[in-house]
Amino acid sequence: MNDSLRVMRPLAKAIVAVALLGSLQGCVGLFVGGAVAGAVATADRRTLGAQADDKAIALKADMRLPKITGEDVHINVNSFNRKVLLTGEIRDEAMKAAVEREVASIDGVAIVINELEIGSPATYTSRSSDSLITTKVKASLVDMKTISATSFKVITERGTVFLMGRVTQREGQVAADVARGVSGVKKVVKVLEYISDDELKAISPRSSSVQL
Repeated sequence: MNDSLRVMRPLAKAIVAVALLGSLQGCVGLFVGGAVAGAVATADRRTLGAQADDKAIALKADMRLPKITGEDVHINVNSFNRKVLLTGEIRDEAMKAAVEREVASIDGVAIVINELEIGSPATYTSRSSDSLITTKVKASLVDMKTISATSFKVITERGTVFLMGRVTQREGQVAADVARGVSGVKKVVKVLEYISDDELKAISPRSSSVQL
Protein backbone atom coordinates (compact mmCIF):
# COMPACT_ATOMS: atom_id res chain seq x y z
CA MET A 1 0.00 0.00 0.00
CA ASN A 2 1.27 3.48 -0.86
CA ASP A 3 2.47 5.07 2.37
CA SER A 4 1.55 8.51 1.00
CA LEU A 5 -2.08 7.50 0.65
CA ARG A 6 -3.92 7.65 3.93
CA VAL A 7 -7.37 6.12 4.11
CA MET A 8 -9.21 6.86 7.31
CA ARG A 9 -11.31 4.06 8.73
CA PRO A 10 -14.50 5.08 10.62
CA LEU A 11 -13.95 2.48 13.36
CA ALA A 12 -10.18 2.88 13.80
CA LYS A 13 -10.37 4.05 17.41
CA ALA A 14 -12.79 1.26 18.26
CA ILE A 15 -10.43 -1.30 16.78
CA VAL A 16 -7.60 0.03 18.90
CA ALA A 17 -9.81 -0.16 21.97
CA VAL A 18 -10.74 -3.77 21.24
CA ALA A 19 -7.08 -4.63 20.64
CA LEU A 20 -6.13 -3.20 24.02
CA LEU A 21 -8.93 -5.06 25.72
CA GLY A 22 -7.68 -8.22 24.04
CA SER A 23 -4.58 -8.08 26.22
CA LEU A 24 -6.73 -8.88 29.26
CA GLN A 25 -6.71 -12.51 30.35
CA GLY A 26 -9.54 -15.04 30.39
CA CYS A 27 -13.18 -14.87 29.42
CA VAL A 28 -13.70 -11.46 31.00
CA GLY A 29 -11.40 -9.83 28.42
CA LEU A 30 -13.18 -11.52 25.54
CA PHE A 31 -16.58 -10.54 26.88
CA VAL A 32 -15.66 -6.89 27.37
CA GLY A 33 -14.03 -6.69 23.93
CA GLY A 34 -17.16 -8.09 22.31
CA ALA A 35 -19.32 -5.68 24.26
CA VAL A 36 -17.30 -2.71 23.04
CA ALA A 37 -17.52 -3.84 19.43
CA GLY A 38 -21.27 -4.36 19.71
CA ALA A 39 -21.84 -1.01 21.41
CA VAL A 40 -19.88 0.82 18.72
CA ALA A 41 -22.03 -0.76 16.02
CA THR A 42 -25.31 0.11 17.74
CA ALA A 43 -24.24 3.69 18.48
CA ASP A 44 -23.93 4.41 14.77
CA ARG A 45 -26.96 6.03 13.13
CA ARG A 46 -26.15 4.35 9.82
CA THR A 47 -27.69 0.99 9.00
CA LEU A 48 -25.42 -2.04 9.30
CA GLY A 49 -25.54 -2.29 5.52
CA ALA A 50 -24.32 1.29 5.10
CA GLN A 51 -21.53 0.70 7.62
CA ALA A 52 -20.39 -2.35 5.66
CA ASP A 53 -20.56 -0.41 2.39
CA ASP A 54 -18.48 2.43 3.85
CA LYS A 55 -15.75 -0.01 4.88
CA ALA A 56 -15.77 -1.65 1.45
CA ILE A 57 -15.62 1.72 -0.32
CA ALA A 58 -12.58 2.79 1.71
CA LEU A 59 -10.80 -0.50 1.04
CA LYS A 60 -11.48 -0.37 -2.68
CA ALA A 61 -10.29 3.24 -2.89
CA ASP A 62 -7.15 2.24 -1.02
CA MET A 63 -6.43 -0.38 -3.67
CA ARG A 64 -7.34 1.62 -6.76
CA LEU A 65 -6.06 5.15 -6.22
CA PRO A 66 -2.30 4.43 -6.08
CA LYS A 67 -2.55 3.12 -9.64
CA ILE A 68 -3.77 6.58 -10.70
CA THR A 69 -1.77 8.89 -8.48
CA GLY A 70 1.56 7.14 -8.03
CA GLU A 71 3.89 8.69 -5.45
CA ASP A 72 4.11 12.15 -3.91
CA VAL A 73 0.42 12.64 -3.13
CA HIS A 74 -1.57 12.75 0.08
CA ILE A 75 -5.19 11.66 -0.12
CA ASN A 76 -7.70 10.96 2.64
CA VAL A 77 -10.81 8.98 1.70
CA ASN A 78 -13.68 9.08 4.17
CA SER A 79 -16.99 7.39 3.44
CA PHE A 80 -20.03 7.97 5.61
CA ASN A 81 -23.41 6.55 4.63
CA ARG A 82 -22.04 6.08 1.09
CA LYS A 83 -21.11 9.77 0.82
CA VAL A 84 -17.37 10.02 0.11
CA LEU A 85 -15.22 12.98 1.14
CA LEU A 86 -11.83 13.40 -0.54
CA THR A 87 -9.27 15.62 1.17
CA GLY A 88 -5.54 16.14 0.88
CA GLU A 89 -3.14 17.31 -1.80
CA ILE A 90 -2.85 16.26 -5.44
CA ARG A 91 -0.48 17.25 -8.26
CA ASP A 92 -2.84 18.85 -10.78
CA GLU A 93 -6.47 19.34 -11.83
CA ALA A 94 -6.39 16.41 -14.24
CA MET A 95 -5.35 14.01 -11.48
CA LYS A 96 -7.91 15.52 -9.12
CA ALA A 97 -10.67 14.83 -11.64
CA ALA A 98 -9.33 11.31 -12.32
CA VAL A 99 -9.37 10.46 -8.60
CA GLU A 100 -12.94 11.69 -8.29
CA ARG A 101 -14.07 9.62 -11.29
CA GLU A 102 -12.39 6.50 -9.95
CA VAL A 103 -13.98 6.83 -6.50
CA ALA A 104 -17.38 7.62 -8.02
CA SER A 105 -17.18 4.36 -10.00
CA ILE A 106 -16.88 2.23 -6.85
CA ASP A 107 -19.99 0.16 -6.11
CA GLY A 108 -22.13 1.74 -3.42
CA VAL A 109 -20.85 5.31 -3.71
CA ALA A 110 -23.76 7.74 -3.77
CA ILE A 111 -21.88 11.02 -4.07
CA VAL A 112 -18.29 12.30 -3.99
CA ILE A 113 -17.33 15.59 -2.34
CA ASN A 114 -13.95 16.47 -3.79
CA GLU A 115 -12.02 18.80 -1.48
CA LEU A 116 -8.58 17.85 -2.80
CA GLU A 117 -6.17 20.76 -3.16
CA ILE A 118 -3.49 21.23 -5.80
CA GLY A 119 -0.07 21.31 -4.19
CA SER A 120 2.67 19.40 -2.42
CA PRO A 121 1.72 16.80 0.21
CA ALA A 122 1.20 18.20 3.69
CA THR A 123 4.24 18.00 5.94
CA TYR A 124 4.49 15.68 8.92
CA THR A 125 4.18 18.72 11.19
CA SER A 126 0.99 19.82 9.44
CA ARG A 127 -0.53 16.35 9.68
CA SER A 128 0.39 16.07 13.35
CA SER A 129 -1.28 19.42 13.97
CA ASP A 130 -4.40 18.22 12.15
CA SER A 131 -4.51 15.06 14.26
CA LEU A 132 -4.32 17.13 17.42
CA ILE A 133 -7.12 19.40 16.22
CA THR A 134 -9.29 16.38 15.42
CA THR A 135 -8.71 15.01 18.92
CA LYS A 136 -9.59 18.34 20.53
CA VAL A 137 -12.75 18.74 18.44
CA LYS A 138 -13.92 15.24 19.35
CA ALA A 139 -13.27 15.92 23.04
CA SER A 140 -15.19 19.19 22.82
CA LEU A 141 -18.15 17.45 21.18
CA VAL A 142 -18.20 14.89 24.00
CA ASP A 143 -18.28 17.74 26.51
CA MET A 144 -21.31 19.23 24.75
CA LYS A 145 -24.00 17.15 26.45
CA THR A 146 -26.86 18.42 24.25
CA ILE A 147 -25.66 16.47 21.19
CA SER A 148 -24.44 12.94 20.50
CA ALA A 149 -20.70 13.08 19.82
CA THR A 150 -20.77 9.54 18.40
CA SER A 151 -22.99 10.77 15.56
CA PHE A 152 -20.19 12.87 14.06
CA LYS A 153 -17.10 11.93 12.11
CA VAL A 154 -14.35 14.57 12.33
CA ILE A 155 -11.66 15.02 9.66
CA THR A 156 -9.07 17.80 9.72
CA GLU A 157 -6.97 18.92 6.76
CA ARG A 158 -4.55 21.87 7.08
CA GLY A 159 -6.64 23.37 9.86
CA THR A 160 -9.98 22.93 8.09
CA VAL A 161 -12.38 20.71 10.01
CA PHE A 162 -14.88 18.62 8.07
CA LEU A 163 -17.90 17.26 9.92
CA MET A 164 -19.71 14.18 8.62
CA GLY A 165 -22.70 12.39 10.11
CA ARG A 166 -26.46 11.82 10.16
CA VAL A 167 -27.74 14.57 12.42
CA THR A 168 -30.50 17.12 12.86
CA GLN A 169 -30.06 20.72 11.76
CA ARG A 170 -29.69 21.74 15.41
CA GLU A 171 -27.05 19.12 16.11
CA GLY A 172 -25.12 20.14 13.03
CA GLN A 173 -25.12 23.81 13.98
CA VAL A 174 -24.11 23.11 17.57
CA ALA A 175 -21.25 20.86 16.44
CA ALA A 176 -20.03 23.44 13.93
CA ASP A 177 -20.05 26.16 16.58
CA VAL A 178 -18.15 23.90 18.98
CA ALA A 179 -15.53 23.07 16.34
CA ARG A 180 -15.02 26.74 15.46
CA GLY A 181 -14.17 27.41 19.09
CA VAL A 182 -11.27 24.94 19.13
CA SER A 183 -7.82 26.48 18.91
CA GLY A 184 -6.07 25.93 15.59
CA VAL A 185 -9.27 25.54 13.56
CA LYS A 186 -9.25 27.80 10.50
CA LYS A 187 -12.56 26.80 8.96
CA VAL A 188 -15.40 24.33 9.51
CA VAL A 189 -17.09 22.57 6.58
CA LYS A 190 -20.32 20.66 7.18
CA VAL A 191 -20.63 17.53 5.02
CA LEU A 192 -23.69 16.35 6.88
CA GLU A 193 -26.80 14.34 6.10
CA TYR A 194 -29.69 15.97 7.89
CA ILE A 195 -32.50 14.01 9.47
CA SER A 196 -35.71 15.24 11.05
CA ASP A 197 -36.47 15.25 14.76
CA ASP A 198 -38.97 12.44 14.14
CA GLU A 199 -36.30 10.36 12.41
CA LEU A 200 -33.98 10.99 15.34
CA LYS A 201 -36.60 9.78 17.81
CA ALA A 202 -37.11 6.64 15.72
CA ILE A 203 -33.43 5.66 15.88
CA SER A 204 -32.63 7.00 19.37
CA PRO A 205 -33.07 3.62 21.14
CA ARG A 206 -30.00 2.45 19.21
CA SER A 207 -27.86 5.22 20.68
CA SER A 208 -24.95 4.47 23.01
CA SER A 209 -22.45 6.43 25.08
CA VAL A 210 -19.45 4.64 23.51
CA GLN A 211 -17.30 7.09 21.54
CA LEU A 212 -15.74 6.20 18.21
